[in-house]
Amino acid sequence: MLIASQRPDATRVAGYQTWKRLGRFVKKGAKGILILAPVLLKKTTEDVSREEESARVPAGFRAAYVFDISDTDGEPLPQLSTTQGDPAGNTEQLKQFVASRGTKLEYSDEIFPALGEYSPGKIALLPGQSPAQEFCTLAHEVAHSILHKHGRRVEIPKRVRETEAEAVAYVVCDAIGLKAQGSADYIHLYTGDKGTLTESLERVLSASTKILAALTGGV
Repeated sequence: MLIASQRPDATRVAGYQTWKRLGRFVKKGAKGILILAPVLLKKTTEDVSREEESARVPAGFRAAYVFDISDTDGEPLPQLSTTQGDPAGNTEQLKQFVASRGTKLEYSDEIFPALGEYSPGKIALLPGQSPAQEFCTLAHEVAHSILHKHGRRVEIPKRVRETEAEAVAYVVCDAIGLKAQGSADYIHLYTGDKGTLTESLERVLSASTKILAALTGGV
C-alpha cells in the first residue's frame, strides 16, 4: 500500500544492496520509496531445537527504503523463458474443454503481471501472449480448476498448488510438441522441488490425462 501510494507506476522494487547484488546500481538523486520492513530477532528460548537455533522471528517493523527498477541502471534482470512451438488447433480444443466444465474463460489486462488467473468458475488470461504461451498458460489454469477447487484450494499451500499446475502444463505441452522452457523457473519461484513434485505425481498424472483426453476427443 505504501509503494502504491508513493509510486503507483512502480513495477519491480528492491533495496539498494539487493539491486547491487543483481548487478544494478541506484541512479544518483533517485528518491527512495518508504516501506515498513520487519525487524527479525534470533530465537533465544532454551527449548528451541538445534534446527531452529539460527531461525529469526519478527519483533516489529522499521522504516526502510526501496527503489523501483526505473531508478536503476546496470545488468538486465534475468527473464523467465517462454513456451515455444505451434499449438495448432489444440488451444480451441482446450477452450471447449473449459466450457464443457462450466468454467467461464475471459481475457483481461487487469490481471497483469500474471499471465493467467483461476478462481472458482472462471479463468482469466492476459491478452497478447504468443499462441504457444497462451496454450501453456491456459493448461496451467485448467489444471488449477481440476486439482484445486473446493476444500483442497485452501488446504494445501500455494507452493504445492503452483508446482502441481505447472507440472501439468509442462506434461500437456510436451505431449503436443511444445517446449515449456519456463516451467522449471516458474516452479522455483514458488520454492517447489523434486520432493514436492514426487508427492503430487499421482494428481499431476491424473489431471494431465484428463486434459490430453479432451484434446484427442476423449471424455
